[in-house]
Amino acid sequence: MEKTVSLDGVTLHLGHPDDLPVVWVGREDLLLQVLAAWLMLEPRDLPLHPRLVGKPGVGKTTLAYAAAKRLNRDVYLFQATMDTRPEDLIVSPVIGESGKIQYVASSLVTAMIRGAVCVVDEGNRMSEKSWASLAPLLDARRYVESIVAGVKIHAHRDFRFCATMNDDASTFDLPEYIHSRLMPQILIDFPEPDEEAAILRQNVPFADEQIVAWTVDFLQRAHARDEKYTVRDGVNIVRYAIKLGSRESKLQLPRQEALGRAVRQILGEEAVAHIED
Repeated sequence: MEKTVSLDGVTLHLGHPDDLPVVWVGREDLLLQVLAAWLMLEPRDLPLHPRLVGKPGVGKTTLAYAAAKRLNRDVYLFQATMDTRPEDLIVSPVIGESGKIQYVASSLVTAMIRGAVCVVDEGNRMSEKSWASLAPLLDARRYVESIVAGVKIHAHRDFRFCATMNDDASTFDLPEYIHSRLMPQILIDFPEPDEEAAILRQNVPFADEQIVAWTVDFLQRAHARDEKYTVRDGVNIVRYAIKLGSRESKLQLPRQEALGRAVRQILGEEAVAHIED
Protein backbone atom coordinates (compact mmCIF):
# COMPACT_ATOMS: atom_id res chain seq x y z
CA MET A 1 0.00 0.00 0.00
CA GLU A 2 1.54 3.28 -1.15
CA LYS A 3 2.40 5.79 1.57
CA THR A 4 2.56 8.83 -0.72
CA VAL A 5 1.04 9.91 -4.01
CA SER A 6 2.01 12.75 -6.33
CA LEU A 7 -0.70 15.02 -7.77
CA ASP A 8 0.26 17.92 -10.06
CA GLY A 9 3.75 17.88 -8.58
CA VAL A 10 2.51 17.91 -4.98
CA THR A 11 3.33 14.92 -2.77
CA LEU A 12 0.54 13.86 -0.43
CA HIS A 13 1.27 11.60 2.54
CA LEU A 14 -1.54 9.09 2.98
CA GLY A 15 -3.03 7.69 6.16
CA HIS A 16 -3.77 4.22 7.46
CA PRO A 17 -7.13 2.43 7.41
CA ASP A 18 -9.01 1.72 10.61
CA ASP A 19 -9.09 -1.86 11.83
CA LEU A 20 -11.86 -2.29 14.40
CA PRO A 21 -12.81 -5.46 16.31
CA VAL A 22 -16.54 -4.95 15.68
CA VAL A 23 -19.24 -7.15 14.18
CA TRP A 24 -22.70 -6.04 13.09
CA VAL A 25 -25.24 -8.30 14.80
CA GLY A 26 -28.31 -6.15 14.17
CA ARG A 27 -30.87 -6.23 11.38
CA GLU A 28 -29.45 -7.61 8.13
CA ASP A 29 -31.81 -5.45 6.07
CA LEU A 30 -30.14 -2.28 7.38
CA LEU A 31 -26.76 -3.51 6.16
CA LEU A 32 -28.28 -4.41 2.78
CA GLN A 33 -29.76 -0.90 2.50
CA VAL A 34 -26.29 0.63 2.88
CA LEU A 35 -24.85 -1.76 0.29
CA ALA A 36 -27.70 -0.98 -2.12
CA ALA A 37 -26.96 2.75 -1.82
CA TRP A 38 -23.33 2.11 -2.77
CA LEU A 39 -24.14 0.06 -5.87
CA MET A 40 -23.07 1.22 -9.32
CA LEU A 41 -25.20 -0.58 -11.88
CA GLU A 42 -23.45 0.64 -15.04
CA PRO A 43 -20.59 2.97 -16.03
CA ARG A 44 -22.88 6.04 -16.10
CA ASP A 45 -24.26 5.33 -12.63
CA LEU A 46 -23.00 6.93 -9.41
CA PRO A 47 -23.04 5.62 -5.84
CA LEU A 48 -25.27 7.29 -3.28
CA HIS A 49 -24.00 8.65 0.04
CA PRO A 50 -26.19 7.20 2.81
CA ARG A 51 -26.89 9.10 6.00
CA LEU A 52 -27.30 6.84 9.03
CA VAL A 53 -29.46 8.52 11.66
CA GLY A 54 -30.28 7.42 15.19
CA LYS A 55 -29.65 8.03 18.86
CA PRO A 56 -26.04 7.79 20.12
CA GLY A 57 -25.01 4.22 20.79
CA VAL A 58 -27.42 2.35 18.49
CA GLY A 59 -24.61 1.07 16.24
CA LYS A 60 -24.50 3.50 13.32
CA THR A 61 -20.72 3.45 12.97
CA THR A 62 -20.61 -0.33 13.41
CA LEU A 63 -23.20 -0.70 10.64
CA ALA A 64 -21.24 1.47 8.21
CA TYR A 65 -17.99 -0.32 9.04
CA ALA A 66 -19.58 -3.74 8.61
CA ALA A 67 -21.07 -2.76 5.25
CA ALA A 68 -17.65 -1.66 4.01
CA LYS A 69 -16.09 -4.91 5.18
CA ARG A 70 -18.83 -6.87 3.40
CA LEU A 71 -17.42 -5.26 0.24
CA ASN A 72 -13.88 -6.22 1.29
CA ARG A 73 -12.90 -2.56 1.33
CA ASP A 74 -10.61 -0.73 3.72
CA VAL A 75 -12.38 1.73 6.00
CA TYR A 76 -11.29 5.20 7.05
CA LEU A 77 -13.15 6.88 9.91
CA PHE A 78 -13.26 10.63 10.29
CA GLN A 79 -14.59 11.94 13.61
CA ALA A 80 -16.43 15.19 12.97
CA THR A 81 -16.57 17.89 15.65
CA MET A 82 -17.73 21.49 15.90
CA ASP A 83 -14.08 22.51 15.43
CA THR A 84 -13.55 20.55 12.20
CA ARG A 85 -12.10 22.83 9.50
CA PRO A 86 -12.18 22.30 5.71
CA GLU A 87 -8.43 21.61 5.71
CA ASP A 88 -8.94 18.93 8.38
CA LEU A 89 -11.24 17.17 5.94
CA ILE A 90 -8.92 17.45 2.96
CA VAL A 91 -5.17 18.21 3.29
CA SER A 92 -3.21 19.61 6.24
CA PRO A 93 0.32 21.10 6.12
CA VAL A 94 2.78 19.80 8.71
CA ILE A 95 6.49 20.36 9.35
CA GLY A 96 8.46 17.27 8.33
CA GLU A 97 11.71 15.92 9.81
CA SER A 98 13.75 17.98 7.35
CA GLY A 99 12.00 21.16 8.47
CA LYS A 100 10.10 21.45 5.18
CA ILE A 101 6.34 21.54 4.86
CA GLN A 102 4.69 18.23 4.03
CA TYR A 103 1.10 17.78 2.95
CA VAL A 104 -0.86 15.11 4.80
CA ALA A 105 -4.05 13.73 3.29
CA SER A 106 -6.98 13.29 5.63
CA SER A 107 -8.60 9.92 6.15
CA LEU A 108 -11.30 11.04 3.71
CA VAL A 109 -8.84 11.98 0.95
CA THR A 110 -6.81 8.83 1.57
CA ALA A 111 -9.98 6.77 1.05
CA MET A 112 -10.76 8.75 -2.12
CA ILE A 113 -7.33 8.03 -3.58
CA ARG A 114 -7.24 4.35 -2.61
CA GLY A 115 -10.80 3.52 -3.57
CA ALA A 116 -11.81 2.71 -0.01
CA VAL A 117 -14.76 3.67 2.20
CA CYS A 118 -14.85 6.80 4.35
CA VAL A 119 -17.29 7.13 7.24
CA VAL A 120 -17.73 10.65 8.60
CA ASP A 121 -18.88 9.99 12.13
CA GLU A 122 -21.35 12.35 13.86
CA GLY A 123 -21.46 14.50 10.74
CA ASN A 124 -24.08 16.90 12.03
CA ARG A 125 -21.64 18.18 14.64
CA MET A 126 -19.74 19.75 11.75
CA SER A 127 -20.36 23.30 10.51
CA GLU A 128 -21.72 24.29 7.11
CA LYS A 129 -18.33 25.73 6.12
CA SER A 130 -16.73 22.31 6.46
CA TRP A 131 -19.57 20.52 4.69
CA ALA A 132 -19.39 23.04 1.84
CA SER A 133 -15.84 21.87 1.06
CA LEU A 134 -17.28 18.39 0.37
CA ALA A 135 -20.16 19.51 -1.85
CA PRO A 136 -18.37 18.70 -5.17
CA LEU A 137 -17.36 15.28 -3.82
CA LEU A 138 -20.95 14.38 -3.05
CA ASP A 139 -22.35 15.05 -6.54
CA ALA A 140 -21.39 14.02 -10.07
CA ARG A 141 -18.09 15.93 -9.88
CA ARG A 142 -16.63 13.59 -7.23
CA TYR A 143 -13.64 15.73 -6.30
CA VAL A 144 -12.37 18.01 -3.54
CA GLU A 145 -10.03 20.98 -3.81
CA SER A 146 -7.23 21.70 -1.37
CA ILE A 147 -6.54 25.41 -1.14
CA VAL A 148 -3.61 24.64 1.18
CA ALA A 149 -1.82 22.32 -1.27
CA GLY A 150 -3.21 23.85 -4.44
CA VAL A 151 -4.49 20.58 -5.91
CA LYS A 152 -7.78 19.11 -7.07
CA ILE A 153 -8.27 15.51 -5.94
CA HIS A 154 -10.63 13.20 -7.82
CA ALA A 155 -12.22 10.18 -6.17
CA HIS A 156 -11.36 6.67 -7.32
CA ARG A 157 -14.29 4.88 -8.94
CA ASP A 158 -14.42 2.44 -6.00
CA PHE A 159 -14.60 5.20 -3.36
CA ARG A 160 -17.69 5.10 -1.17
CA PHE A 161 -18.93 7.59 1.42
CA CYS A 162 -21.24 7.39 4.40
CA ALA A 163 -22.13 9.79 7.22
CA THR A 164 -23.54 8.97 10.63
CA MET A 165 -25.65 11.51 12.47
CA ASN A 166 -26.93 11.57 16.01
CA ASP A 167 -30.58 12.26 16.61
CA ASP A 168 -30.12 14.73 19.46
CA ALA A 169 -30.14 18.45 20.18
CA SER A 170 -26.39 19.05 20.35
CA THR A 171 -25.93 19.19 16.58
CA PHE A 172 -26.08 21.56 13.60
CA ASP A 173 -28.89 21.54 11.05
CA LEU A 174 -27.53 20.51 7.67
CA PRO A 175 -27.94 23.04 4.85
CA GLU A 176 -30.36 21.83 2.19
CA TYR A 177 -27.72 21.55 -0.54
CA ILE A 178 -25.80 19.10 1.68
CA HIS A 179 -28.90 17.37 3.00
CA SER A 180 -29.93 16.52 -0.57
CA ARG A 181 -26.51 15.06 -1.29
CA LEU A 182 -26.59 12.71 1.73
CA MET A 183 -29.21 10.26 0.63
CA PRO A 184 -30.79 7.87 1.34
CA GLN A 185 -31.53 8.41 5.01
CA ILE A 186 -31.39 5.13 6.91
CA LEU A 187 -32.93 5.19 10.38
CA ILE A 188 -31.42 2.95 13.06
CA ASP A 189 -33.76 2.43 15.98
CA PHE A 190 -33.29 0.60 19.27
CA PRO A 191 -32.68 -3.14 18.72
CA GLU A 192 -35.25 -5.82 19.46
CA PRO A 193 -34.63 -7.83 22.67
CA ASP A 194 -32.93 -10.75 20.90
CA GLU A 195 -30.72 -8.38 18.92
CA GLU A 196 -29.84 -6.46 22.07
CA ALA A 197 -28.87 -9.69 23.83
CA ALA A 198 -26.73 -10.73 20.86
CA ILE A 199 -24.94 -7.36 20.90
CA LEU A 200 -24.23 -7.67 24.61
CA ARG A 201 -22.85 -11.19 24.15
CA GLN A 202 -20.73 -10.04 21.23
CA ASN A 203 -19.20 -7.19 23.24
CA VAL A 204 -18.97 -8.96 26.61
CA PRO A 205 -18.60 -12.66 25.74
CA PHE A 206 -17.58 -13.53 29.31
CA ALA A 207 -20.87 -12.26 30.82
CA ASP A 208 -23.22 -14.89 32.19
CA GLU A 209 -26.71 -15.18 30.74
CA GLN A 210 -28.47 -13.87 33.85
CA ILE A 211 -26.62 -10.56 33.68
CA VAL A 212 -27.30 -10.29 29.95
CA ALA A 213 -31.01 -11.06 30.41
CA TRP A 214 -31.34 -8.58 33.30
CA THR A 215 -29.68 -5.82 31.28
CA VAL A 216 -31.83 -6.47 28.21
CA ASP A 217 -34.99 -6.28 30.36
CA PHE A 218 -33.77 -3.01 31.86
CA LEU A 219 -33.02 -1.49 28.44
CA GLN A 220 -36.32 -2.62 26.93
CA ARG A 221 -38.27 -0.99 29.77
CA ALA A 222 -36.28 2.20 29.22
CA HIS A 223 -36.95 2.09 25.46
CA ALA A 224 -40.68 1.67 26.08
CA ARG A 225 -40.60 4.88 28.16
CA ASP A 226 -38.70 6.73 25.41
CA GLU A 227 -35.51 7.04 27.42
CA LYS A 228 -32.24 7.69 25.59
CA TYR A 229 -30.36 4.71 27.04
CA THR A 230 -28.83 2.48 24.37
CA VAL A 231 -27.15 -0.88 24.05
CA ARG A 232 -23.81 0.92 24.42
CA ASP A 233 -24.96 1.86 27.92
CA GLY A 234 -25.95 -1.75 28.41
CA VAL A 235 -22.45 -2.94 27.51
CA ASN A 236 -20.99 -0.56 30.09
CA ILE A 237 -23.49 -1.73 32.74
CA VAL A 238 -22.64 -5.38 32.11
CA ARG A 239 -18.89 -4.77 32.18
CA TYR A 240 -19.01 -2.72 35.37
CA ALA A 241 -21.41 -5.07 37.15
CA ILE A 242 -19.10 -8.00 36.42
CA LYS A 243 -16.13 -6.06 37.77
CA LEU A 244 -18.01 -5.05 40.92
CA GLY A 245 -18.86 -8.67 41.58
CA SER A 246 -15.42 -10.10 40.86
CA ARG A 247 -12.94 -11.25 43.48
CA GLU A 248 -10.29 -9.00 41.98
CA SER A 249 -12.32 -5.88 42.81
CA LYS A 250 -12.27 -6.72 46.56
CA LEU A 251 -15.94 -5.71 46.65
CA GLN A 252 -17.48 -8.99 45.46
CA LEU A 253 -20.97 -7.50 45.40
CA PRO A 254 -23.91 -9.87 44.88
CA ARG A 255 -25.15 -9.84 41.28
CA GLN A 256 -28.31 -7.81 41.90
CA GLU A 257 -26.52 -5.19 43.97
CA ALA A 258 -23.71 -4.95 41.42
CA LEU A 259 -26.19 -4.38 38.59
CA GLY A 260 -28.09 -1.74 40.53
CA ARG A 261 -24.92 0.12 41.42
CA ALA A 262 -23.70 -0.11 37.83
CA VAL A 263 -26.93 1.48 36.59
CA ARG A 264 -26.66 4.31 39.14
CA GLN A 265 -23.02 5.09 38.44
CA ILE A 266 -23.23 4.85 34.66
CA LEU A 267 -26.65 6.37 33.94
CA GLY A 268 -27.47 8.34 37.07
CA GLU A 269 -29.97 8.04 39.87
CA GLU A 270 -32.94 8.72 37.59
CA ALA A 271 -32.26 5.48 35.73
CA VAL A 272 -33.11 3.45 38.83
CA ALA A 273 -36.80 3.97 38.00
CA HIS A 274 -36.41 1.45 35.19
CA ILE A 275 -35.11 -1.31 37.46
CA GLU A 276 -37.81 -3.85 38.08
CA ASP A 277 -38.39 -4.80 41.71
